[in-house]
Parts: sequence; structure tokens; C-alpha cells
Amino acid sequence: MTPMRTLAASSFKAPETAKSSRLVRLTLRGLAVALSVCVVAADPTDRSEDLTNLSLDDLMNIQVTSVSKKEQTLSKTGAAVYVISQEDIRRSGMMNIPDLLRMVPGVNVARLDANSWAISIRGFNDRYSNKVLVLIDGRSVYSGVFSGVYWDQQNVPLENIDRIEVIRGPGGTVWGANAVNGVINIITKNSKDTQGGLITAETGSEESLEGLAQYGGKIGTKGTFRAFGNYFNIEPASLVGGSEGADGWHGSHGGFRSDWVLSAADTLSVQGDLIQTAEGQTVTSVIANQLPLVQTFNDRIRFGGGDLQAQYSHTLADGSELTLLSSFDRSRRDEVGANVETKINTDLQYHFKLGGRQDVVAGVGYLLTDETFTGLIDGYFSPDRFHDSLFSAFLQDEIELTHNLSLTLGSKLEHNAFTGFEFEPTAQLVWTPVKRQSVWVSAARAIRQPSPLDENIHVAASIIPSDAGGFGVVQISGNPDLKAENVLDYELGYRNQLNRRMSFDVSTFFSNYTDLRTTEPGAPFVATNPTHLVVPEMWGNLARAHNFGAELSGSWDVTSRWRLNAGFSVLSMNITPDASSRDTTVALTGGYSPKHQAQLRSSVRLSRRLEWDTSAYFVGALSNGPVPAYTRLDTRLGWTMGESISFSVSGQNLLSPYHLEFLNGTLVQPTLVERSVVGKVTWRF
Repeated sequence: MTPMRTLAASSFKAPETAKSSRLVRLTLRGLAVALSVCVVAADPTDRSEDLTNLSLDDLMNIQVTSVSKKEQTLSKTGAAVYVISQEDIRRSGMMNIPDLLRMVPGVNVARLDANSWAISIRGFNDRYSNKVLVLIDGRSVYSGVFSGVYWDQQNVPLENIDRIEVIRGPGGTVWGANAVNGVINIITKNSKDTQGGLITAETGSEESLEGLAQYGGKIGTKGTFRAFGNYFNIEPASLVGGSEGADGWHGSHGGFRSDWVLSAADTLSVQGDLIQTAEGQTVTSVIANQLPLVQTFNDRIRFGGGDLQAQYSHTLADGSELTLLSSFDRSRRDEVGANVETKINTDLQYHFKLGGRQDVVAGVGYLLTDETFTGLIDGYFSPDRFHDSLFSAFLQDEIELTHNLSLTLGSKLEHNAFTGFEFEPTAQLVWTPVKRQSVWVSAARAIRQPSPLDENIHVAASIIPSDAGGFGVVQISGNPDLKAENVLDYELGYRNQLNRRMSFDVSTFFSNYTDLRTTEPGAPFVATNPTHLVVPEMWGNLARAHNFGAELSGSWDVTSRWRLNAGFSVLSMNITPDASSRDTTVALTGGYSPKHQAQLRSSVRLSRRLEWDTSAYFVGALSNGPVPAYTRLDTRLGWTMGESISFSVSGQNLLSPYHLEFLNGTLVQPTLVERSVVGKVTWRF
């Protein structure tokens, strides 16, 4: 599928149905009963499960690895980092990773339909947000086909996620190409932390069924493992006009992870997955072999894939560490055409101390990507098979200038098949005047590497009718001479733990983008079979942008049982074509990202066994579409029975029966996000 179409919609009316009315009544009655139970069950003298068992001191000292590919405390990182913990995940009531990311300031999550999302960091939102790199345990799941992430394929069981580390801002020095505006690293639990059995089952108004069965055990005296299988079925949502969409989906996912302590100096982790899904979408597309036919139809999507990953670490006698990470991925996705993708990746990293003041991380890597494209409805790839060998090396040195001032310098050097050699340097300065405060400033360069879509595609984007009875076709073609998009980013941040109960984190940024992709028209010509006018357009690099903004997050332990988390972000985007560009739409790109977003989450432990969580998310209006601003309200009531069984009931999108979240240049017709209620039971044994 090619992300080129524009679906025009000046407004929409969300249909109120009998189903939604019944759901409102059910939700309100359920909440009333739940609150009544809470009042009866709450024991104000029971302090055995206080929220402050995980104090703000602990939160400020969480170890993160995604900034520098080494463990460092959150309070001393020279980057805008937000960590979604397992406790955040469990108490959110969310059912998928995209929805979890809504709690991160500066991250825009917009659901396109029931199985696809547009997720970006600091602007440039799109279904294939090509400036955000997504990883699972350090393995990239960024697709080289369309420069982006298929979020429906990232079906990690939420119970197995240890944390999600989100870097807002460039991460190219350690992670390489495409980490332009941020990095999302989904880190799963060590199998030693998931011993025993686990069964979960959930159902709700939108989701007919989801279940997970898992077991973890020991392998001799040195190893542990877990193996799991899950199945899910999601009901279709409503199209903007009120009819039922074709975006329902179901799938199954099986996987394993094993962790070994081979010796005092050696560890090994091996994990793998097999996933298969069947889903749908409603699309409007030019039919390239039946010009000038433009058709709206329900497209069936099928995906099957698997991955295998191994990580070996060896600690040397001097305390330095050598890590080897290798992975293999293969998948086939049938979506308005077929794509088969194979990736083989190997990274070798060396972490060592140099003298008493320098902490160095260095590494080399190799990524082989093989892509095959066939059967596109609206066009074709030429050639339809592509091989890319990406070679990389990086070096990053953290220098302790004084006991409270450190400077980090580094760069990554890569060679790719599209643009040749690229380098991505960074510099970070972190000052900790006192233990609970830190100020940091950074500068970095990162690039977005072109893909086969940019270089090899030829697509009939739209039909131009003619009064004389003929027609024209707007044809977009790839450009083999396309440059890498790049950014120079400057940031300033401040973290402060005011006391044992309050902390906040603020970051500001200014980003200068150059060589952004544009669509440049060429000279029209006449084609035959059938005879028609071709209006050619080719991608170029004739736009630039200046973005600036700020992100604020804070935590407050109101009491020993009640914690509030809040976030706010503001974004200003100014995208302009160069004087030589004839692109008339690139300046509108900023209209796909909201200028303001806010989050507020409340977590209350009502008694030893009863907890209540409420979240509100505000997302500003999108000028492109347009899409109105909306506020999403979720609530969850959780109850633990004994040590092994827990129940929860969650209400989501409670303020309105329907709302639209995204509408942009894509084949896919969006569906509405509906109010829903979900019940879940978890059994551990």
C-alpha cells in the first residue's frame, strides 16, 4: 500500500446508536456499583500496599538503557526520556502498545482504524511515521518497505513487558538511521521473573475475546524459560458515515524466551516469535490495470512472520563488557499487494572504562535486508526486489569533567545502498548541582534513510477527469537520487525532585530539518492503452522545517495511597518548500500533528485488594482533515482475590460515543473510536 491519497472530509457526524446508548447506561451503572463497593471495602488503616513503596526516589533512579546502550539512571541522562513501567501498563486498562504510548508527553497516538495507528514523536505524524525508530529488546521492527512501523504486527503480551523507554529527540548516534525524532524501545521481562503459570482472558464491547496462556520454568541450574500463546479477535468499528467498517481482525501469537547464567561472567538470552493475523480495511484506490477506474472496496490483509534473536554478554576481568546481538526476521504481508521481507542483523558492542573519568561504548553492526514486492493494485515497483547491506560503527564517550558535570560525545557512521556514507554525531552536557536536580543540554544530527518506496515505486495516485471525455492520471515515481532527510536538533532539559512526594521533568527543543521529501511535478505527456494524459510527479528533497516546543511531566504522591501523574506538550511546526520547489502540499504537513496535548492519570489504592485508576487525555485539533480536538477519559477498577486471581473492569473513551482521531493522505478510510467496556481476569499459578 502506498501512503499517497488524500481523503477529503470537512466534518463528520458521529452516529448515536442503540448499542452505544445501552453501553452508556451499562458503564454508568457499573461505575456506580464499583464506587459503592469501594466505599465499603476501603480500610483507611490498611497501609500494607502503599503506593509510596515505590518512592519518587526509586522513580528518579530507574535504570534506562536506550539512551546510550548502557545502564544509567534516568536522573543523569542527557535526553528527554519517559519510562512506562509494568505497573503503569497493568493499571492503565489498555489492551495494546499504541494506546499505552498515549501517556507519554510529546508522543501523538492517533488510531486510523481498528488495526492501524499513526504514531509520531514531535510532529510529522502519518500511518508510516518514518522519523521514529521502534525496537523490541533492541531489535528494530522498523520496516524498510515504507519507512515506518506496522503497529498491528507488534503484538507483545503486555504482561511480559518490563518497561517501555521512549526517547523524544534524535537517537541516531547509538541506534542509527531513522531515529530522527525519537526511539521507542519495548523491553521484555527476563524469564526468571515470569516463573509459573499465567492465564488471562478478556472480553468487551469492541473486543469479542483475547486470551493468553503462558508457563515459565527452570532449565537445570543455570537457565530459565517461558513459553506463551495468545489469541485475539477485535470487532470492526464504524466508518465516518455510520456503516460498519471492514477493519475487524483476529490473530494468534506464540513465542518463547530463555535466559542463561552460563558463568559468573557470561549470560545468554534467546527468544523467538511466530505471529499470524487476518484483518481488513476499507480502501479507495486507482486500479492501475483498469484505468480510469477508481474503486472503494474492502481489502483483506494477511500477515505471517517470525523472528529469532540471541544476545550473549561476557564480562572481562577488568569489568568491561562485550555484547553480541544477532537476530533474524522474515515476514509476508498481503495488503493491496504482497511484500516479503527478510532481515538479518548482527551488532557487536564493547563497553569499557578509560581511566577514572571516561565511560566508553563502541560497536559495529551489519544489517542485510531483502525485499520483494508484487501485485500492487495502483502501481508497481521497478525493480520489484531489493537488497540492502547496511554497515555501521559507533563510538560514544561519557567524560566526567567534575563530580557533578559530565560531557558525552559520540557519533555513528553508516553506509547504506541509497545514499552511501552518513554520520550522526551528538553532544550532551549534564549538570547535577545537587542530588535531586539535573540540568542537561544536547545537540545531535540524525537522518531518515530512503527506502525502496522512495526509490523504486511507480503509482497512479489520482485520476483527473476531462470535459472532452478523456482523462488524465497523476503518476508519482520514485527518485533513485533522493537524499537522506536530516535534522539538527538542540535541546535543554531540567529535572527536579522537589521532595519525597513531588517531582517534575521539563524539556525544550529546536529542530532544523533539511532535505525533506517533496513531490515535484514534471512535463505532462500522452500515454496509450488506453490513451490518456500522464501528469508525472517525482519525489525530491526541496523542503525544510523549523520545529520547536516543550514537554512537561510530573508526579505527585497526594497521599500514601494516591498518586497523580500529569503531562503537557506544545509543538510548533513551520515547514516551507525551497524556492525551486513546485510542491504545493508539503507546507500542510504540520496540520497532521496537534499543537497541544495533555495527560492526567490518577492511581488510587482503596484497600489492600482494591485499586481504582482514571486517565484523561486531551489531543488538540488537526487542521488537516480537519479533525476536531477530543478528550479521552478512561477508568479502571481492579480487584485481587487471594494471591493468584485478579479481576478488572475498564471503561474507555467514556465522554462521547464516537470520535475521529486521524484523517490524512492514505488509501485507508478511517473508522471511529468508540466508547467501550472491557473485563479481564488473570490467574497466576
